[in-house]
Amino acid sequence: MHLVYALHRRSNNKNTSDASLASRPALVLPPSGVAIIMATAFVHSCCNTVSGSNPQRRLPKDSPAASTSTTRRRSRVNLASVARTLSSLVNAGRVREAASLFESTKKPDTFLWNLMIRGYADAELYEEAVHAYRRMRDAGVWADHFTFPFVVKSCANSSSYDDGLRVHAKIIKVGLDSDLFICNSLITMYSKFGLLSAAERVFDEMPARDGVSWNSLVDGYVSNGEGWRSLVCIKHMQEAFGVKLDWFAITSALSACSLELRLEQGKEIHCHAVRNGLESDIKLQTALLDMYCKNGDMVYADRLFGSMSRRNVVTWNALIGGYALNDEPLQAFACAIKMQDDYMIPDTVTLVNLLPACAELRSMDHGKAIHALAIRKGFLPHLILETALMDMYAKCGDLKPSELLFEKMTEKSLVSWNAMIVAYVHNGRNSEALQLFLHLQEGPLGPDVFTISSIIPACAELASLQQGKQIHSYVLRAGYGSDSVVLNSIINMYARCGDLNIARQVFDRMPCRDLVSWNVLIMGYAIHGHGEAALELFSAMKDAGLKPNQSTFTSVLTACSITGLSDEGWLHFDSMQQEHGMSPEIEHYGCMVDLLGRTRDLRAAMDFINKMPLVPTARIWGSLLTAGRNNRNIEVAEFAAEQILRLEHDNTGCYVLLSSMYADAGKREDVDRVMSLMTQKGLHRTAARSLVEFDGKTCSFVNGDKSHAQSDKIHRVSSVLSRKIGEAACDPGAIFDPIDAVTKRANSPSRHSLRLAVVFGLISSPVGSPVLVKKNVRICNHCHRAVKLISGFSGREIIVGDTKIYHHFSNGTCSCGDYW
Repeated sequence: MHLVYALHRRSNNKNTSDASLASRPALVLPPSGVAIIMATAFVHSCCNTVSGSNPQRRLPKDSPAASTSTTRRRSRVNLASVARTLSSLVNAGRVREAASLFESTKKPDTFLWNLMIRGYADAELYEEAVHAYRRMRDAGVWADHFTFPFVVKSCANSSSYDDGLRVHAKIIKVGLDSDLFICNSLITMYSKFGLLSAAERVFDEMPARDGVSWNSLVDGYVSNGEGWRSLVCIKHMQEAFGVKLDWFAITSALSACSLELRLEQGKEIHCHAVRNGLESDIKLQTALLDMYCKNGDMVYADRLFGSMSRRNVVTWNALIGGYALNDEPLQAFACAIKMQDDYMIPDTVTLVNLLPACAELRSMDHGKAIHALAIRKGFLPHLILETALMDMYAKCGDLKPSELLFEKMTEKSLVSWNAMIVAYVHNGRNSEALQLFLHLQEGPLGPDVFTISSIIPACAELASLQQGKQIHSYVLRAGYGSDSVVLNSIINMYARCGDLNIARQVFDRMPCRDLVSWNVLIMGYAIHGHGEAALELFSAMKDAGLKPNQSTFTSVLTACSITGLSDEGWLHFDSMQQEHGMSPEIEHYGCMVDLLGRTRDLRAAMDFINKMPLVPTARIWGSLLTAGRNNRNIEVAEFAAEQILRLEHDNTGCYVLLSSMYADAGKREDVDRVMSLMTQKGLHRTAARSLVEFDGKTCSFVNGDKSHAQSDKIHRVSSVLSRKIGEAACDPGAIFDPIDAVTKRANSPSRHSLRLAVVFGLISSPVGSPVLVKKNVRICNHCHRAVKLISGFSGREIIVGDTKIYHHFSNGTCSCGDYW
């Protein structure tokens, strides 16, 4: 039987080595299918004939031998009939009916088992296919080289890692480990398991390879995010082995170019497709369109889309997704409308691609409309669509729908967990993010690299050094200790939790530092006021052969502006264009305005803004407003505030800073006017909140907070410290606070959230240890002045991180030099 089957297969596949086993035509096809069944019956009869017997000799009808022969003949006819019917059902996709017939068959042979396993695999019932193989093995039926490719494929697609390894061991044991089709399926299986080294080993040990072998390895690299290795492999297969790129190899290469953002190489592959006459294939055109979109070249993408003679839903989805990805949400919606005008019906992918456009526009109404459409069309439940909806609601600032979607999901993937964690972090709900992370850690999925790099910023925002250290320990245990993305997040976490020493240790021990690693640590030194250390690290980075980018100069100029290194700041700002050919961006100009403000040269700051080649944004005018406030120049501050409110009429921070400046100047009428404007516009001050860690837990304080178990003690100590530092004797004009008389006592400086957090840190931590407090808004003048004095009185270092920088208070002084 197997001989005839193999001869038929080889005759059909001669000179077509590039076709994969899974895409081959069905085994039984009319009219040749009838011939195969007849040949199968013939082979059965040959195999069942007694060796050396004469087939022409007739036996008496009543003899036992004749009876046995008749039974065998009926069995052969029955198996042939079953095989014919089973093959028809499998080819028609009627797998359940095929399974029912198969179960009613007595002692099915290898051919029937192979048909059933193939049927399950073709119907994507991979677990059933693996189970059928186990039953076949337990029944003592011999598996052959037609069995294993489908079994290996099913193991790969059902994530049956252990079964996959056992099947591979069996393949080696029966001597089929050099079979071309089996090896190709093994390469795919190991790639899907993420075991690229095992896939490469199978590939390297193959005695012969075809185009499918190369394509399987290339696709394995792409599916595991190794775009560069994929491109290297493609180049090697062309130059060293002379293998021509087929349609599959070209689409994989285009995916690799999308991963690695290699636009020029993508264009070369486009040219190769045109030269070989493949450019008219709609699937290839869609892959090209996707590559241009993901590389940010929407001009080429539009041009290619316009030249396409045929378009399908996948093509439209690629263009819609491209607009959304490249921050053109309105174009994405316009494209979706044109798609329907072209009589194309949107599918789940269309909606998934449109949801980021809603988030970009912060248009909850559009997002809800898409959610409603998904319900009406019956698209839900759908794992990817539900995850995209969660992300959209979170980015629009409404976490409740995200939480409801997450809770009601019938199936949660790791991507869903990650999306919910990111949603919490994005909306400042860091405690909930940490709780969800711990819950994920206890479950079967477990965090991945993306989860860890997403949750670490929550530790930084909560000033939770102990939680951060625990996650760092988990990273090392889980084997992520060499992942640069994770380690960069850890460096940033330690820096923002006030421990620059450990941040530097992690940096020094990194096996491989990328540019982001240097940028993160330089910024860490910058926000802590260690400008000289930041510039030394910048020089070391250049000595190591790394070229700075825009983010590097943002970190460097921030270090110069915070620490007042004027000459160095201008030197590095000028070098951006002169030495590195970079055009400064808004953030770089903002740093220079900060630097000019610190040097108290407000006229130069105004001239610098007026001569900028870029249109000043609220970031630029905000720097000038801060400069005017810190230099007590109300005229400049008011001018800057007008520009900010012209651009962002709902900028609460601008109103608060202006009000604070008027308060410090004793201009109560102006304070009332600003507060009245805020009320008319429906704006509210962000409630001040200060965080301090105690015994591995983050304690939160608001103004006048009495919810803490030690509130009475905290308030008493705060009042004592207020008297000890002579706060009550200060100039009343300097500490004027524009609060109504009814709430004035509850919001007095000694009851501010920062003061309460600092006091709690002092009384709950070991004597002599530093106290770290995180504040969600800028530190006010009252608290800044008071914490300086408290640091001198207590002899303790107090570190306060606000929204801009970290203040290191020690011996009655602050690292910011009273400019922030």
